[in-house]
Amino acid sequence: MSAVPPASIAALRGVRLASGDVVDIALDGDEVLAVVPAGSPLPETDGVVLDLEGYVVTAAGAEPHAHLDKSQSWDAIQPPFGDLERAIESWHAFALTLDEDDTLRRARSTALRMLASGITSVRTHVDLLRGEDALTGVRALVRLRAELAGIMDLELVALGGPTVADEVFEAALDAGVDLVGGAPHLAEDPTADLERLVALARRRDVGLDLHTDESLAGADTLAAYARAVTGWHRPRTAGHCVRLSMMPATELTSLADTVREAEIGIIALPITNLYLQGWDAEHAVPRGIAPIGRLKAAGVRVAAGADNVRDPFNPVGRCDHLETASLLVSAGHLAPEDAVEAVTVGAREVMGLPFAGPVPGARADLVAVRAESLGEAVAFASADRVVIHRGRLVSRTRVSTETAPISSSEPTRTAAPATAS
Repeated sequence: MSAVPPASIAALRGVRLASGDVVDIALDGDEVLAVVPAGSPLPETDGVVLDLEGYVVTAAGAEPHAHLDKSQSWDAIQPPFGDLERAIESWHAFALTLDEDDTLRRARSTALRMLASGITSVRTHVDLLRGEDALTGVRALVRLRAELAGIMDLELVALGGPTVADEVFEAALDAGVDLVGGAPHLAEDPTADLERLVALARRRDVGLDLHTDESLAGADTLAAYARAVTGWHRPRTAGHCVRLSMMPATELTSLADTVREAEIGIIALPITNLYLQGWDAEHAVPRGIAPIGRLKAAGVRVAAGADNVRDPFNPVGRCDHLETASLLVSAGHLAPEDAVEAVTVGAREVMGLPFAGPVPGARADLVAVRAESLGEAVAFASADRVVIHRGRLVSRTRVSTETAPISSSEPTRTAAPATAS
């Protein structure tokens, strides 16, 4: 049966799991009720039944590190190509003229592209701006969160530098921001800024999501971050962490142990960091990506996100978690299954969200992609997708292709010559 968003879903029939098994899935409200071999009886629940033969289903994508307030500003800014410092400079100049409605428009467009790809949960940083009105971006994204309620979960992180006063952070939290963020490694005194941000989050009893060690040879703040939050009860994550990719194995192992004990989730951001890092390398250009395969093997919680989308920090980006997964395979040396896990259930775990996926008892946040296997879904990333959020169909994209006729004749086959035995 066909359905258009929004619609409550009772069952998915004939869908393929990552394991290759073809199953039917029953949903009951926002929960997966049963997963059985295709054609087996299913419990009856209210809603629409979707025939998804030819689709692979996984947990919905989750974006653990976005910048919706900056997204799709590249054309307006026309920034120079280059590294992190140039990107920051060009963004700060543009941000002085930032308009709330324009910010909302760009952020909404990006969020809906994410939803169409199968991302149903997004954590986005929002800049606390310089100038007279520091909360322009905050107000825009609080409005966006209200608009998207019911089809996408949106979580906001206040992103402020060392010159942003505590009072501005407080005002952002009062306005509806959920977590404290920052980039202490960029401060003149990284330790002082780190301690300030941790103290602020503790005072307000909210989580922390920090940009950390965001250069290949810069300040080391991740270890200090871990020591500062060990034993704390609120979520804490660290994004970027590209410096770890340049560390000797023994040093990385020691740091991974510290991070694991502090229960900090590490978020790799391959698209943006592959663009921003390595511009000044004299010889071989290094990979600018956190080594999440090694961190995961050490027991650290890991995830991956897309970070910036068409802004001074990244001129490209498809708003698609499968693009991130593909880069984790090619640049991060992860197997496709592990790459998909990092952008779905791994991202949800790092974000503190309920477990989701085609598993009985799990949250019914699912994405079905037209593909014959999980590997094909990552490789080709068909836009033909069905997106379910909390048991409701919230987006569906159908792809139609017209191709000129081709010859249907089979090639002539000749017998192979006999060989002597």
